[in-house]
Amino acid sequence: MEGYQNTEIGLLPNEWDFGRIDDYFTVQQGKQVSKSNRIGENQKPFLRTSNILWEKIVFDELDHMHFSEQEEVKFQLEKNDLLVCEGGDIGRSAIWNNEVENCYYQNHLHRLRAKSDEIDPVFILQWLQYSFVYSNIYFGRGNVTTIPNLSKSRLSELIIPQPELPEQRKIAHVLSKVQKAIEQQDKLIRTTTELKKALMQKLFTEGIRGESQKETEIGLVPESWEMVRINEVFNIQQGKQVSKSNRIGDNQKSFLRTANIFWGKIDFNELDEMHFSMNEESKFTLLKDDLLVCEGGDVGRTAICGNDFEGIYYQNHLHRLRAITDNIIPRYFMYWMMYFAQETSYVKDAGNRTTIPNLSKSRLGNLHMPLPNIQTQKEITDVFLKLDDKITFQDKKKQTLSALFKTLLHELMTGQRRVHDLEF
Repeated sequence: MEGYQNTEIGLLPNEWDFGRIDDYFTVQQGKQVSKSNRIGENQKPFLRTSNILWEKIVFDELDHMHFSEQEEVKFQLEKNDLLVCEGGDIGRSAIWNNEVENCYYQNHLHRLRAKSDEIDPVFILQWLQYSFVYSNIYFGRGNVTTIPNLSKSRLSELIIPQPELPEQRKIAHVLSKVQKAIEQQDKLIRTTTELKKALMQKLFTEGIRGESQKETEIGLVPESWEMVRINEVFNIQQGKQVSKSNRIGDNQKSFLRTANIFWGKIDFNELDEMHFSMNEESKFTLLKDDLLVCEGGDVGRTAICGNDFEGIYYQNHLHRLRAITDNIIPRYFMYWMMYFAQETSYVKDAGNRTTIPNLSKSRLGNLHMPLPNIQTQKEITDVFLKLDDKITFQDKKKQTLSALFKTLLHELMTGQRRVHDLEF
């Protein structure tokens, strides 16, 4: 290919250099953790592989051990050191930015320190992410023992590219900008999810009118809210049992398992099939606004059927709830279950405590739930629908940015796209 050179790590632009990691970095493995190192007066904080995420270091659980004066000199971290995991998620890397004073690192981490100013550690970190996570350029480089690991010698001999320093920095800058945008979306999703959780606790116990509360079987609820059993407002139907005999027969139909049901969402990507007779079709067919509640696993996990359920059925580990009265909004029930099944023990305690906890049809039907008037149900449901729409929008934006990052990472790291050609 014109303008490119064939190298051990693939096609690279002719003007890019390349070489081994130890051509550009000094590689130092950290200090071994042992019982004897837990004693001694000079206890210092150190990093484990669990502290290293891709492009991020977490300090929630910082361990300590003894370091002698000589070991302090040898293992002390300096700004812009690149830390690479030996095992686990092989090659996972992050940059040290002096976040903690006098910090060190254990022997399952390699410290790469640039030998000159002509190599940008952030660019190499992103190259490692591209190589280990997306392209498998170094596949097979780890020592394949019981636990795959990347030894110092194998890490040192890995080939890496070296564009001119300004191009390295521009590539690193562009990719970091996209990653920061992804992190911002993550933060927005977490914030909105936490707001939704807090509002659920408030609205399902205090309501929206600021009225006085009363004590019920499930705790405090607004005074005017009625308490009903679930089987008083819903018809409950358990799905068809999956068996070998149902795998034969001409009338094979798609059906939902508990694995397809998430909180507030149904996943249609992997639908199974089994035989349904004509009578079973009418019995187990799903309609718009039907609710599906998981019997086992994450007990009580609930989702609602939309408009796209023609010809789809459900198995016996799912309960189908269909409203039998006009004074219940099915989606209100779904949000109520989200709160009570996840944030309280009420629904979980109703499960039969056998080897695997499960929520039988009778126990589900006998659960008590608060039922405000239709207008209040609608107002509560609208609050959570708007928050769900916001979370969906933020998640789609994150997915778009993640796809952009992956594309840019590949194209910039192989020189297929050069930074001076980029427009944002």
